[in-house]
Amino acid sequence: MAKKYVYFFGKGKAEGGKEMRNLLGGKGANIAEMTNLGIPVPPGFTITTEVCSFYYEKDRQYPPELAEQVEENLRKLEDAMGLKFGNPERPLLVSVRSGARVSMPGMMDTVLNLGLNDETVKGLIKLTGNERFAYDAYRRFVQMFGNVVLGVSHDDFEEILEAKKKELGVHLDTELDAAALKDVVKAFKARIRAKKGIDFPDDPMKQLEMARDAVFGSWNNPRAITYRKIHNIPGDWGTAVNVQAMVFGNMGENSGTGVAFTRDPATGEKKYYGEYLKNAQGEDVVAGIRTPKPIAELEKEMPEVYKQLTEIFDKLERHYRDMQDVEFTIQEGKLFMLQTRAGKRTAAAAVKIAVDMVKEGLITKEEAIMRVEPAQLDTLLHKMIDPKAKVQVIATGVAASPGAALGAVVFTADDAATRGAAGEKVILVRKETSPDDIHGMAASQGILTSRGGKTSHAAVVARGMGTPAVTGCEAITVFEAEKLFRVGDVVVKEGDIITLDGTNGRVILGEAPLVDPTIGGDFATLMEWADEIKALGVRANADTPHDAETALKFGAKGIGLCRTEHMFFGEERVPVVQEMILAETTEARRAALDKLLPFQVEDFRGILKAMAGYPVIIRLLDPPLHEFLPSHEELLVEVTKMRLQGADPEELKKKEALLARVDKLRELNPMLGHRGCRLGITYPEINEMQARAIFEAACELTKEGYKVFPEVMIPVVGHVREIEIAREVVDRVAKETMEKYGVKLEYMVGTMIELPRAALTADEIAKEAQFFSFGTNDLTQTTFGFSRDDAEGKFLPYYLEHNILEHNPFEVLDRKGVGQLIKIAVERGRRTRPELEVGICGEHGGDPSSVEFCHDAGLDYVSCSPFRVPIARLAAAQAEIRNPRKAKSKAGRVEEYTTA
Repeated sequence: MAKKYVYFFGKGKAEGGKEMRNLLGGKGANIAEMTNLGIPVPPGFTITTEVCSFYYEKDRQYPPELAEQVEENLRKLEDAMGLKFGNPERPLLVSVRSGARVSMPGMMDTVLNLGLNDETVKGLIKLTGNERFAYDAYRRFVQMFGNVVLGVSHDDFEEILEAKKKELGVHLDTELDAAALKDVVKAFKARIRAKKGIDFPDDPMKQLEMARDAVFGSWNNPRAITYRKIHNIPGDWGTAVNVQAMVFGNMGENSGTGVAFTRDPATGEKKYYGEYLKNAQGEDVVAGIRTPKPIAELEKEMPEVYKQLTEIFDKLERHYRDMQDVEFTIQEGKLFMLQTRAGKRTAAAAVKIAVDMVKEGLITKEEAIMRVEPAQLDTLLHKMIDPKAKVQVIATGVAASPGAALGAVVFTADDAATRGAAGEKVILVRKETSPDDIHGMAASQGILTSRGGKTSHAAVVARGMGTPAVTGCEAITVFEAEKLFRVGDVVVKEGDIITLDGTNGRVILGEAPLVDPTIGGDFATLMEWADEIKALGVRANADTPHDAETALKFGAKGIGLCRTEHMFFGEERVPVVQEMILAETTEARRAALDKLLPFQVEDFRGILKAMAGYPVIIRLLDPPLHEFLPSHEELLVEVTKMRLQGADPEELKKKEALLARVDKLRELNPMLGHRGCRLGITYPEINEMQARAIFEAACELTKEGYKVFPEVMIPVVGHVREIEIAREVVDRVAKETMEKYGVKLEYMVGTMIELPRAALTADEIAKEAQFFSFGTNDLTQTTFGFSRDDAEGKFLPYYLEHNILEHNPFEVLDRKGVGQLIKIAVERGRRTRPELEVGICGEHGGDPSSVEFCHDAGLDYVSCSPFRVPIARLAAAQAEIRNPRKAKSKAGRVEEYTTA
């Protein structure tokens, strides 16, 4: 039996449903589901994603069975509609649309009104009695087919359309009569012939085959590839092709088209949200060419249609148990549903909808946790415009995607991508965006358009990316060629700074002051549920009391990394640090360290006090000493100048001594040089001072009634003898300090695992180390043999672009290499010391994929920057739901103990 590649839907029955999205794509699966639910859907058929895979694997060829199956389903469609494809008397017209298994709005191609030619357009006029409508459909088809299938620029067609409107003295497409539209069709075909050297195809079957090829081909167009990279969508999934009978929203004032959401996708509020246009086709709404009306106005203009539509909204939301994004068309008062899918939503909306649906009894807490993308939370945790600030609002538009963004104005997607890649903050300003702008939109801090509404391309894509956006800002006039926009008398040029308030739709001249977000309400509820579910502890990387307080506010249960080297760069401290480094004897070095001791005690008091009740891992000095001294090159220039200018001999002598010391400390590869535990072993007095500061601070706080739990981390250990020697110093100082204060402290001494040898000999190292913390940034560098700065600046972008690496390993943990070393270290370390505490403190601690790996690998906690703590908490809960651990992690037990 031949393999089935085409699935039919129509007359209340479909050969598929929502569970078949991998095969039918999201659009095809949901159209089939709506058909089976008895919802009015135009009939049609879906060509599966397997055909797309075959198409690319076999050099753009098709399975031999496909043509016959398409022909068979086309006949079924003709029977369902009572029309004939290509028949000049009763022509069947179809749409040809893409449909990947996950929504990729606007990224792939669509062709509407397919099947029209100079003969079938006459049949359409006979069927409808509406010549203007027929030629409007025809010009739209030629324009869309010419652009999507034949590759003629959209601007070429717009130029002809604008010229015709100017000739007749009208402003809107809807004001062009049948004769004018007939002229436009001829001009469009002539432009295609001039640009491509071919005639527009008249044979409907040829049109269908070419449109099918274009849709499958669009899976690998640049914008679709860019979108997949941004959203981590695998390139081998492919798209389905949906061929569906046309229904027409452009048949007059009792027709229309719209896009709607069953809840507000910006706020999550439980109210219908969307827009529609009368006498229009679907692309008019999403393209932003005409500014649509709010969905609520449909109740006044077509009350019966509105009632049926909202009943379908409620039915779909109950059925899918999620907020839906739907497309609909009204043809002469009759409603048809064209699509439903889980709606793209902002982070704030995702949280509110998830929490509300639990309260409404639609979903469970676990399902609510899984409904929110952890990375989305990032947009809730950053700054917003200070409500108390006086700002110069120059225009107001549609609040399309919430949040605040500021940056330099740019007018093309290419400029946004180039300047964004160079680290510049930019705001992309366009009349309207198109799918071809995706690379620039991804690089922008915010997006501003003069056209379009809340369901325009700019709005939908911005919300999906968590980028603030203001759309439909009709007060501004954009001159893209001149690279400026005007608002009344105000002229804003490329490079000028503006601020966007995507929450309230404001455009602000200059740089508005921003404030930190506050957390509460639904967000707090969701985080409480996450904490109930997760097994993995979440700590924060924090070097100051302020960072520690921020981390606590965001739900951290301890500090996984406090870097002490950052404390040495204070203005008062650098001279003392340099004195210590330049000391020629141990006694002189100790004298300088004695001066640093009070500073360090205060540092550690602040951190331990802020995090009282929770563990605090403090890493002893890690970087090489020369980092605290002036650069060799600068000193060399300075000394040479002093010699040439006959400087004071005493001053010259000091500078020469400093240069000699810097020269002696210089290393060819400092990352692998005299740093970390090697520094503490050769200069044990440094470790001794830091340990004394930690334990004096801890003892003082304990005497004051605070519960503190210091954990001392020895960095860059590669051999058990290194931690053995370092731990002897720490334990001795701890003992002396506790005796001095008459205090008993609970503390641990452990190490950062950041070298492959440490991971492979973890069983030996665990004899001395009471905890392991994986420094995944350095472990990634030493495993790959990459220098991060050099790799990211030179060849890593090429590796990612050419799929040599799937992800940047410094952002997403490399499971096959670095991950295996972590698993080996955990297994071998716990074989020696079953109660070994194990965590991660690199940047990966805030990456959802890496958090999941840490959960699966049996780690006790992850540690990340304070603002990523909620992301890690949610990701940890999701990991537990996907893969429940038999017992709570040790981090959980530590947290329970320390807060008791």
